[in-house]
Amino acid sequence: MPNFSVRLRRSLSGLNRRYRELGMLASGITSTDHPVLAHIIPTRRCNLSCTYCNEYDDFSKPVPTEEMIRRIDRLAELRTSIVAFSGGEPLLHPELDALISRIRHHGMIAGTITNGYLLTADRIQKLNRAGLLYMQISVDNVMPDDVSKKSLKVLDKKLQLLAEHAEFHVNINSVLGGGIHNPEDAITVARRAVELGFTTTVGIIHDHEGQLRPLSTKEQEIFQQVRGLGKKNYAALNKFQDNIALGLANDWKCRAGARYLYVCEDGLVHYCSQQRGYPGKPLAEYGVADIKRELLTKKACAPHCTIACVHYTSQMDYWRLPQTLDSPTIPRDKSDLVQLTL
Repeated sequence: MPNFSVRLRRSLSGLNRRYRELGMLASGITSTDHPVLAHIIPTRRCNLSCTYCNEYDDFSKPVPTEEMIRRIDRLAELRTSIVAFSGGEPLLHPELDALISRIRHHGMIAGTITNGYLLTADRIQKLNRAGLLYMQISVDNVMPDDVSKKSLKVLDKKLQLLAEHAEFHVNINSVLGGGIHNPEDAITVARRAVELGFTTTVGIIHDHEGQLRPLSTKEQEIFQQVRGLGKKNYAALNKFQDNIALGLANDWKCRAGARYLYVCEDGLVHYCSQQRGYPGKPLAEYGVADIKRELLTKKACAPHCTIACVHYTSQMDYWRLPQTLDSPTIPRDKSDLVQLTL
């Protein structure tokens, strides 16, 4: 149980977050020439090796802090609302706190996705001081197995530390599909998240190209149970998951490359983590013309996409601007992509 001081600062942080979220919505509705959310990679390296994940390696060095600051500054110039760290494992970057502070310096919302393994009470307090507003942790199972070590057994003490010390918002994401052996674990994980005072969501694991993997009948039942434990305001945003669970296509306008940017460790802008290769343009050279082009570009991969963050950010513009441009052929063989060395 957090003490009174932590509860007070958490409440103030929550008010600050909601104020900024309202500003994000207002600016997003009134203008289409800036990103809503950017995921930026501070290191490709991860301390785990979940078999369903293709977004990591075990050897890459962190992106130099000076280069990360330049990228954050560029996102600020583009008037990005939210900048969130992904990976790899962001907590492996030695200057992550300074990078979070830089995001907040520009008035942007700072978030991170982490596996949670490296969290300690001291580390959480440093994240508080840096100004982190959001953290998401995916807990894949109750007991570690050959698919994932992100288990409740291992992470529960880390979650308790977050409940006691974190002043930022914490969301726990459980998962289904993608070879997860015990789908019932998602219910256990979601209930534990709610018990600790966190929000909870459920994700459907995509294949290596970010595409649909329909759930079994049993998994669909569990999916609905877990969603019922989440906040009701999330339900209005994740209707697209209903079709994904049933193996059906979604008819929507993907605004990746415009409202959502994925900036890899090499500093290139891509549609998302699973469609690396296009636009494939350095963030330093990415501008309003690129955003306007991608806003109007129809993405061939969209009907069966499961990338939730792209769905969420694209909903802001579902009612306007029909997409009249065809997307290019995105290379599927990742060896065809240009790899830059920092």
